[in-house]
Amino acid sequence: MGNPQKGSTAPSAGLGVKELTVRGVVIGGIITLVFTAANIYLGLKVGLTFATSIPAAVISMAILRHFQGHTIQENNIVQTIASAAGCLSAIIFVLPGLVIVGHWHGFPYWETVALCALGGILGVTYSIPLRRALVIGSDLPYPEGVAAAEVLKVGEEADGAEEGKRGLKLISWGAVSSAAFSLLASLKVAAGSVAAAFRVGPGASMVSTSLSLALIGVGHLVGLSVGIAMLVGMLVSYGVLLPTFSAGKVDGAADLLSAVSPIFGSDVRFVGAGAIAVAAIWTLIRVIGPIVKGIRDSLAASRKHSVEGDLPLTERDIPFKTVVLITLGSMLPIAALLYAFLGDTAMAQHAFGLVAISIIYVLLVGLAVASVCGYMAGLIGASNSPISGVGILVAITTALLIKAVFGDAGEPSTLVAYTLFTAGVVFGIGTISNDNLQDLKTGQLVGATPWKQQVALIIGVVFGALVIPPVLDLMSNAFGFVGAPGAGENALAAPQASLITSLILGVFGGSINWGLLGLGVAIGTVAIVIDEVLKKTTAKYSLPPIAVGMGMYLPIALTIMIPIGAALGRLYDRWAAKQADPERSKRMGTLMATGLIVGESLWGVVYAGIVGAAGVDEPLAIAPAGFEGIATLIGLALFIAIVGFMYRYARRKSQE
Repeated sequence: MGNPQKGSTAPSAGLGVKELTVRGVVIGGIITLVFTAANIYLGLKVGLTFATSIPAAVISMAILRHFQGHTIQENNIVQTIASAAGCLSAIIFVLPGLVIVGHWHGFPYWETVALCALGGILGVTYSIPLRRALVIGSDLPYPEGVAAAEVLKVGEEADGAEEGKRGLKLISWGAVSSAAFSLLASLKVAAGSVAAAFRVGPGASMVSTSLSLALIGVGHLVGLSVGIAMLVGMLVSYGVLLPTFSAGKVDGAADLLSAVSPIFGSDVRFVGAGAIAVAAIWTLIRVIGPIVKGIRDSLAASRKHSVEGDLPLTERDIPFKTVVLITLGSMLPIAALLYAFLGDTAMAQHAFGLVAISIIYVLLVGLAVASVCGYMAGLIGASNSPISGVGILVAITTALLIKAVFGDAGEPSTLVAYTLFTAGVVFGIGTISNDNLQDLKTGQLVGATPWKQQVALIIGVVFGALVIPPVLDLMSNAFGFVGAPGAGENALAAPQASLITSLILGVFGGSINWGLLGLGVAIGTVAIVIDEVLKKTTAKYSLPPIAVGMGMYLPIALTIMIPIGAALGRLYDRWAAKQADPERSKRMGTLMATGLIVGESLWGVVYAGIVGAAGVDEPLAIAPAGFEGIATLIGLALFIAIVGFMYRYARRKSQE
């Protein structure tokens, strides 16, 4: 693709075209509301979120077509706002831990808004100095940023309006189909899951699957390598570890499924946690060299261009002095937020020292995290970046630092909660910087003005911060989180938050089996070796070790559909590659998969509201007793029919 000043056909935003407009901000805010809610539900259920840039760009193009004077740069601002807010929703990988440990009983609105907004804004400011080094002055591929730019460019072509309409139809049909199926599952007319347990020697294992169209969409988006890696992890957990750990513990069980399920939660998951942790560390080791070089080059470029008057508009960032002032100025409200968090706790007498350490940690580690996440997004894409692995390392290092200084004098439960809260600020930096450089790459390719796009990123952060707390509160009140006080059988897994909380508890002396974590580290190391061998000896095969760990850690009901979706996505992409316009055909598949995710996730949010209002677990159930067998057959038949219909519909729309 290259630099827009070198051969790009995109008009320059510096020539008086519309870019950062009120209508663009409003449209971006509305899309933010939808995608953020969907991402929160999906993340709490399965531990994965989806990239919102491309679907936001398609929706934006379809809407702005009805307004006079719309431009590609204005469309870019809309997708920038929506993608920043959608990415910030990954803060759910940390914050539910405060409910799990019992420190919070909900999500206090302004406190949560402030944490999300301040962390996100720092993510923007930390990534601004990296733009010249990692976007302009590097050969990083930025796969999602380039793809989003291509979508925006197609929208400006003669047939762009028609493609935008088709894309919006695909998203809509996917959303309606998955929401309708989820509604039937809520009514208990169609089964939403299938599960069974079986003996394996002296032990037992189980197989189950959630009939989730959203997970089919997730598998389509993450690709076959990730899908296969998760399948490998799942086979390790359920084919080897669970039968081994359950040996002799399920003899004579009246309900084998109920007997074997808790063993997965108490033992097997911690092995998966160890695999995820070592994979995250290895990822950082592999990219640390280029990251250090990128920071050095960026600082040099910032000094060289400290006076920006001689730069073209398409090269002007928010001035470096302003970036520094915003960054340092943010430390004051962060300090106040951390001080207020300690409040009347047992650690209030140590508040000054704790806050001082946390501020220094946020300043220094935040920059490193922003660099790591920005580089990884440029290398493999924002949605494929192991952001949860970075969150694990942030949480562990925060806990180790606080324990080293206050461990003996501190009250453990308060320190655990404070560590989660501090890690939440740094994780907010990571989630946004993971997205920002991707968006800035898109802007470069369509001739956007960087400083306007950076302002849009901050606006997106604020929008996301305002939306996240009430959705989290709704999920907490309606379902609860696994491991939290009073959580019911329908509690959301919140896998990353549960994992990070368990690790922090372990650092502060809680009950955790470090032997199981060590076994996970060993398995993760084997996965790393296999992945490296595959990359060096083959051109297209890999075994992402973090995905192996996720396959080991997540319940089988949530993981088994992702490899199936990945396989269907690969078959679709092979078909698309043979069409007259392969890229357009692949985009249609991406939009269809996004629709499946959005529909089911939004129904999950609506259903949470219904559950909360009714005060019972299954308020919509209308099926009579004994209907479960028929509901299973109906669910399986409908599920297969909808998946087949949506893929055929995507193929037809891509050929029109």
